[in-house]
Amino acid sequence: MSDERSLWALADLVTPMAIRVAATLRLADHITAGTRTPEALAEAVQADPDALRRLLEHLATAGLVTRTGDGFALSPLGEQLRGDHPDQFRDWLDLEGSIGRSDLAFTGLLHTVRTGEAAFPRHFGRPFWEDLAADAARQASFDNLMGGRLTRDLPAVATAYPWGAAGHVVDVGGGDGSLLLAILDAHPGVRGTVVELPGAAAKAEAAIAAAGLADRAAVRTGSFFDEGVLPAGAGAYVLSGVLHNWSDADATRLLRRCADAAGPGGVVLVADHIGDDYNTEGDLRMLTYFKGCERTLDRLRQVAAAAGLTVGDLLPAGSRSLLELRSAA
Repeated sequence: MSDERSLWALADLVTPMAIRVAATLRLADHITAGTRTPEALAEAVQADPDALRRLLEHLATAGLVTRTGDGFALSPLGEQLRGDHPDQFRDWLDLEGSIGRSDLAFTGLLHTVRTGEAAFPRHFGRPFWEDLAADAARQASFDNLMGGRLTRDLPAVATAYPWGAAGHVVDVGGGDGSLLLAILDAHPGVRGTVVELPGAAAKAEAAIAAAGLADRAAVRTGSFFDEGVLPAGAGAYVLSGVLHNWSDADATRLLRRCADAAGPGGVVLVADHIGDDYNTEGDLRMLTYFKGCERTLDRLRQVAAAAGLTVGDLLPAGSRSLLELRSAA
C-alpha cells in the first residue's frame, strides 16, 4: 500500500490545484494579516464560504495550514505561499499569473508527447509569446518572475567574465535590462545594448534612464530572429535564459544571427544552468509551452556547431554558468 500511496501522491492533481488556488487567492497573506475564519477569508477574497472552508480543510490535510480555535493558521510549509517569501512561490503558482496559468497547458501533455507539438497554443488558442504580449498584467508577471530568478545571480554573472575587454555588450532578449545594467555597473568602460520586443524594450529604456546610464546603454526594439536587428560588431553577445525557450532548429537560427552580427572571431555567451545533467521538469515545461528544451553541455555543443560556433570556456556564475562560444576567425 505504501508504494500505491506514493504513486498517487505523485500523480494526484487535487492537492497541487488546491495549493495553486490558495496562491491565487492570496490566502497566506490574508491569514498572516489576521483573517483566519473561513467566513472572513471568503469575504476577503470574494469566494464561496463553504467551498473555501472545504479547500482549507484539504490544505490542512496537506500540511499547509493548521486548525486553530478561531479558524486556520499557516504551517511552516504554508508560510512559503506568502507574497514576501524570497522564493516567490505564490507568484509562480498564481493561476492568473504568467507561469501558473501557462501550466494549465499540461492538460495537453498527451497531445505534445504524441505529436511533438507544444500544447500551449492548442489549449489557449495562440502561441505562448503572442498570448503573453496580449495581456499587460501577464507580461508584468512574467517579467517579475524572470527578473527575480536572475537577480540573485547578477553580481556573479557581471564578474564571471572579462566584460571590460568586450567594449560593447549586446544583451539579446535582455528583458528589462537588469543583466546589462549589472555588467555596466561592474565595468565602467563598457557600453551596452538590450535587444527586445516592444513591451520589454520600454521597461529596459526606463531602467537605463533610472540608472543614469543612457550615455552608455541603448535599446534596440525588434525580434532577434530578424535580420539586421542585432547591432553588428559588438565584442560580446549574451543570451541569458533565452536559448532554452527554443527548439534546436530555432536555437541554431538564433545563434547564427548572433554569430553573423559578431563577425569573424566574435564571441557569444550563453548564461544558463549548464552541465552534464539537466532539469527534466523544466524540460517538459519548455516542451509543453513552446517546444523549447533544456540542454546538456553536449547538446549545446551540437547546436553551437550547427550555427558555426565552437565551444570555449565554461565559467561558474552563481547558480548559473557562462558558456563562451566563438565564431571562426
